[in-house]
Amino acid sequence: MDQKQFYGFLNTPPLWQNVQFGIQQFTFPKIDLNHFSTQPIPKRIRLGHQMEHVFKQFMAHSDSYEILLHGVPVKRGNRTIGEIDFILMEVQIQKLIHVELTYKFYLIDPEISEPIHRLIGPNRRDMFFTKIEKIKDQQFPLLHSHEGIIALSGKAIDSKKIEHQVCFKAQLFAPYRNTEVHIRPLNQGCIFGYWLRFDDFNTKDFWSNTYYIPFKSEWVVVPHKDVPWSSHHQILMELNLGMLSKNAPMVWMKKPNGQFDKFFVVWW
Repeated sequence: MDQKQFYGFLNTPPLWQNVQFGIQQFTFPKIDLNHFSTQPIPKRIRLGHQMEHVFKQFMAHSDSYEILLHGVPVKRGNRTIGEIDFILMEVQIQKLIHVELTYKFYLIDPEISEPIHRLIGPNRRDMFFTKIEKIKDQQFPLLHSHEGIIALSGKAIDSKKIEHQVCFKAQLFAPYRNTEVHIRPLNQGCIFGYWLRFDDFNTKDFWSNTYYIPFKSEWVVVPHKDVPWSSHHQILMELNLGMLSKNAPMVWMKKPNGQFDKFFVVWW
């Protein structure tokens, strides 16, 4: 599973190129996978922190960047007010880069008029627009706060010489039967599947396929055959529980011809 997570992360494109929303996208280095060996990722941490372990191993393997620090808490007294994800040195030009790492799963809701607001989490608790605002208003300025300057000076890093960037990767899911949605200036290559409602899934179009509900640590992974597949009838019962608890699961679907689909079934 660890190796599949690494490949899933690597094959997820950035959500935009260059500068958008006033935020510079990090330029991911080319990774020579022939000489790359993965180290185990801790299992009992949330997916975002698992992705930090993946990113860190790729950066440690790269000749382009040197990791100066990772996951440094910023404290005010005894209280942690934030965390610095990564400070990297771009080796060739000796540039200091603060990288905020974000890996998200968003559904595209075309019923919302403003394009930047259309990207929402599967359970509608998470919004792309809100995340962008948080990065600009809280996470970047944190390094220049009194507490942030102290945290960095303890590592002999001058906060005034740092350029802020994000490594913002995402898997997007378009509405079922409407996968040609336009999301410019965001990257169309980030669309990995679709989302639908329970009633749409409970139709004959889906009866003859088999299904698997992946653990969250598997969400980043490309669907593959080596999992315990269930019938449509079996998976309906599991999905119904999710609907009752207002939890929208990801589902992998295997068609009789061996083709895989990846989608979310939503409760709202």
